[in-house]
Amino acid sequence: MTIDVELLVVPDCASEAAAVRLTTAAVSQCGTDARVRRSIIVSDEQARQRGFTGSPTILINGADPFAVQGAAPALACRLYPTAVGLRGVPELRNLIQALQRAAG
Repeated sequence: MTIDVELLVVPDCASEAAAVRLTTAAVSQCGTDARVRRSIIVSDEQARQRGFTGSPTILINGADPFAVQGAAPALACRLYPTAVGLRGVPELRNLIQALQRAAG
């Protein structure tokens, strides 16, 4: 089964490069068959339609494994809780775990 990984970002996202590196590393280390793509969110309407709560958002098979209950869609930067505080991307081990859950 191929896993669909989509990176949602706003234009000129400061964390986009780190998110690309993180996603590439997680897919590689996980050893799953994954298709990775990037989509740019440019409007509030797109953010609402996609459930986009900040940039970068990583979707796995269309779902946000790091979603926060009640978070409003927004064209904004996103911060993830990590062991060393809030960061612009989630921790590698957490993304690998999300990919492994998707792979079944």
